[in-house]
Amino acid sequence: MLNRIVLMGRLTANPELKSTTTGKSVTSFSIAVERNYNKPGEERKVDFFNVVCWNYTAEFVCRYFAKGNMIALEGKRQSRTYQANDGSTRYVTEIVADTVSFTGERVQKANNNKDSSSTTSEQPPLPSQPDFENMPLDDDLPF
Repeated sequence: MLNRIVLMGRLTANPELKSTTTGKSVTSFSIAVERNYNKPGEERKVDFFNVVCWNYTAEFVCRYFAKGNMIALEGKRQSRTYQANDGSTRYVTEIVADTVSFTGERVQKANNNKDSSSTTSEQPPLPSQPDFENMPLDDDLPF
């Protein structure tokens, strides 16, 4: 059997790091994923997915991602039930992310404030790169 899911979307809110009673780090957030197809004349449709991350993955997400940032993740779909405060049984389906990564999108934050969700289409300058030598096209390469 196989239970794997790969998603890329935008965070709908700032992730918040929490910890369990045993000290494990956890965060939950949702992402908005645009559908690839839309009928002519209609707005593009969006699906929302609830995501949970544990331990170092949770810490990574909370440190480097904020509302509006694009995120790529891989994990598994999980369903569970729980008792709400009013006594009703609630059913939840969520993605438990094993791996998260940047998408290559550059985001400029005002005053390096993580709560800022503003993004600009202007890309900040790339860091200076050292000059690289051109490799000769040789059949003697060891690979």
